[in-house]
Amino acid sequence: MTEAENTKPELPENVRVRFCPSPTGIPHVGMVRTALFNWAEARHTKGTFVFRIEDTDAQRDSEESYNQIIEALNWLGIDWDEGINVGGPDGPYRQSERGDIYKDVAAKLLEAGYAYESFSTPEEIEARNVAAGRPKAFGYDGYDRNLTEEQKAAFRAEGRKPALRIRMPDEDIAFDDLIRGRIEFKAGSVPDYVIVRPNGDPLYTLTNPVDDAMMRINVVLRGEDLLSSTPRQIVLYRYLIKLGVAKEMPLFGHMPYVMGQGNKKLSKRDPESNLFLHRDHGFIREGLLNYLALLGWSIAPDRDVFSMDEMIEKFDVRDVKANPARFDIDKAISINAEHIRMLDPQDFLNRSVPYLKRDGVVSADSWDALTDREREVLTAAAPLVQPRVRLLGEVAGMVGSLLSAEGYIEPDADAKKQLKDSAPEVLDKAIAALDGVAEADWKTDNLHETLNKTLVEEGGYKPRLAFGPVRVAMSGRRVSPPLFESMEIVGKDVSMARLRGLREHL
Repeated sequence: MTEAENTKPELPENVRVRFCPSPTGIPHVGMVRTALFNWAEARHTKGTFVFRIEDTDAQRDSEESYNQIIEALNWLGIDWDEGINVGGPDGPYRQSERGDIYKDVAAKLLEAGYAYESFSTPEEIEARNVAAGRPKAFGYDGYDRNLTEEQKAAFRAEGRKPALRIRMPDEDIAFDDLIRGRIEFKAGSVPDYVIVRPNGDPLYTLTNPVDDAMMRINVVLRGEDLLSSTPRQIVLYRYLIKLGVAKEMPLFGHMPYVMGQGNKKLSKRDPESNLFLHRDHGFIREGLLNYLALLGWSIAPDRDVFSMDEMIEKFDVRDVKANPARFDIDKAISINAEHIRMLDPQDFLNRSVPYLKRDGVVSADSWDALTDREREVLTAAAPLVQPRVRLLGEVAGMVGSLLSAEGYIEPDADAKKQLKDSAPEVLDKAIAALDGVAEADWKTDNLHETLNKTLVEEGGYKPRLAFGPVRVAMSGRRVSPPLFESMEIVGKDVSMARLRGLREHL
């Protein structure tokens, strides 16, 4: 295979793209990136986005995975125009329901001579390679291409059933990739390949191009891992066009690998690849989609944060880079934090509540079902917390102490380390100063002024040593919402109880 950078082809007038995952596990970021780029191309060109399922592998496919793929797309807001659950003119949209279509096309390919019956076993192919001085795993050698009817009958008499193979032409195969430019495969580099197993089951090598042809897909955007199969698809497409099954050859674009830790290709088994794990940690759809869009594409130099509407306006698959993209979880979290900050405060609260319920700090998993007190505290806390969290899963740690009525909160280990030898004296002075503050005056500015005067101006403590023990008493954490605002939210009684509680434990 050779690549040559040159002018990339023009897109067709009415773009039709597709997303066609196999339901074999939890949705992963590579799968979602493929869906996102196809969706963005369809929306940018005002084309059609088709969603179908490739579920012909009964050993690996599962209904659970099928439902998870749909759940993932719905959560991310990636909608489709034709396909699963919405219908369309070219259904059914699950390969497991299209068996008769594949049998019919396979029969036509065989009858026209584009496919042929192959009786060779893997062991026989390997033995012939060794005998000919080729590597054992060299691949299929074309042995069955020109079997006579007598030879076929003899194999059948042995009880053998044939696979069907596509007859590859003895010529170079080239195409203009939308992302990589001109790509050529030399004659003889791709052997005749199986499209139907001896037991009659159709393979991806047949079902995928047939579905694309019958659904009139004219732009195929997929991962770089499938690049080596493209010459097979091009040859099969030529035959399908001659048979009247396909109208035209689609354009192909192969998106770069997504790399993980240690510069290895990100595996679907890597935790960083698990879409739902990212959701559980508190990624919001806007942040995650924004980051996944950056895995091979950029909206502008020196600009990383954008909305999906902005992506749709600018996206052109021909701008995607061919070089591998690296999944950087820290950058993903940073971009997610930007999108959290852009949420409307009430939207932020609505999205946070399920995480708060999961983590045991509120009584219900929806805003309307919370108690009046919970809604009051969270509304007051939102402007303090929203700018400080990067993931929605961090919200509980920030607001848990504000919602709790506990008089003493056991400090986290890293918070305890912040407490210096002066902490008991600092707490004694803080308790004495605050005890005289009336409930009506228990306000942020007054609390700040009182403690600053007592501990910093008169006590001579540096602010970190002055306010650190008070912060630990109030939240039990090293990082928390702003201190004086938090004290106002929880009120005087709870605040004083927490200060005295920590003092007693020192």
